[in-house]
Amino acid sequence: MKKLMILGGSRYAVPVIEIAHKLGLYVITCDYLPGNIAHKYSDEYCNVSIIDKEATLEAAQRLDINGIISFACDPGVVTAAYIAEKMNLPFQGSYESTCILQDKGLFREFLTEHGFNVPRAKRYVDPEAPFSDVDFFNWPVIVKPVDSAGSKGVSKVNTPDELRLAIKIAMNGSHNGAFIIEDFLTFRGYHSSADPFSVNGKLEFVTYSDQLFDKEADNPYTPAYIIWPSSMEKECQDYLTKETQRLIDLLGMQTGIYNIETCVGNDGKPYIMEVSPRGGGCKIAELQHMAFHVNLIENEIRKAVGMPLLNIQQNECDGYWCEMVIHARPGECGILKGITIDPDIQKKYVKVVDLSVKPGEYVKPFTGANMSLGDMFLKFDSREELDSIMKKSNDWLHIELV
Repeated sequence: MKKLMILGGSRYAVPVIEIAHKLGLYVITCDYLPGNIAHKYSDEYCNVSIIDKEATLEAAQRLDINGIISFACDPGVVTAAYIAEKMNLPFQGSYESTCILQDKGLFREFLTEHGFNVPRAKRYVDPEAPFSDVDFFNWPVIVKPVDSAGSKGVSKVNTPDELRLAIKIAMNGSHNGAFIIEDFLTFRGYHSSADPFSVNGKLEFVTYSDQLFDKEADNPYTPAYIIWPSSMEKECQDYLTKETQRLIDLLGMQTGIYNIETCVGNDGKPYIMEVSPRGGGCKIAELQHMAFHVNLIENEIRKAVGMPLLNIQQNECDGYWCEMVIHARPGECGILKGITIDPDIQKKYVKVVDLSVKPGEYVKPFTGANMSLGDMFLKFDSREELDSIMKKSNDWLHIELV
C-alpha cells in the first residue's frame, strides 16, 4: 500500500484524504496541532511542525512515504518541495523554483527580472528600512508578509505615517519575518483566484474567476465570494494564460495543481499576482470539479504517488457558480447559536454547505480566510440571477450569535 503524506490538518484536507482512500492509499497527516479535524480521517498522524523542513523530512523518511502534498496549506508547500526533492518524489517543481513562488518578495523580483507586468515592490526584513524608501513607492501601498496566504497580515497604507503599524502586523503574520511593500494596484473588474493544472510542463486546464471582497468586513482584502465563469475579457485571459505558461517554462515546473491569482489593472495591463504549487483554499478545486467536470484533486493525488493521471481537458463552465465564504458580519463576534438559510434559496440554488464551526463555538471577526465559518456552493442559470441573489445574502443567510 502506497503512503501519501499530507502537510496540514485543516478541513480542506478532508476531501483529499477521502479520495486518497478511494485510491487505496495509506494517508499520513502532518502538523503540530493534534486537534485539527483532518487527523480524524487519516490513517496516521505525525506531530511535527510543517515549516521545519528537516524534522518533517526525517518523519517522511522514517515513515517511508511514496508521495507528499500540501493541499490548500500554504505554510507546508516549501517543505513539501524540499522533501520531494530529497526523496526523489513527484512535485510540481524544484525546491528552488518553489521557494521563488512561495516568497512574495522573491516572486516579484523574478517577475521584474523576466519582463512580466508587476507592481513596484520591495522585500524587507528590517522594519526600519522602508522609511528610507518612501519616495520609491506610489502611495497608497499594500504591506504583507512574504509567506502567508488568505490575506493574513495584509494592510493597505495610505501615507508613510501609517506604515509602522502595518509593518508590525505583517511581520507578526510572517513565518520567516520578511515582508513586502508594493504599490496598491487599482484594478478593472475583479481579481481572479483559480486552480489550473499542468502536465509535463504544459497547462492543460486553465480557468479564471471573479473574486469579490466584502468591503465592510474587518479585513476588506479577504476574499468573500468567488464566481465562475469570470467576467474578465477573453483577450486578457488569453494573455495571462500565455504568461503563466512562460512562467512555468522559466521555472521548469512539470505536473500538478496551482493556485493562481491574477487581475487586470486600471492601466489595462493583466498581472499575475500569486502562483502557488498547491490547491487553493475555499474548496476551489472541489467547485471547479462540479462546474467544469475535471477532477484536479484526484489527479494531484495520483501525480504525488506516481499513479497514471485521469484525462484532463479544457471544458466550458456548466452554469454560473458562486463559492461563498460564510463569515461574520462586520464587527460581530460571540458564541454561535446557529446558521440558517432561507428554504427557497437552499432548494433552488445551494449545492453544498460545509460549515467549519458548530453551535457553541466562538465566532471571531473576519480578518482572514482562517476566520471563515465555512463555505457554500451555489449554482445559477445566469450571471444576472447570481448577482441578484448574492446581493441579498444578508436577507437569506442568518448567522445568529449569543
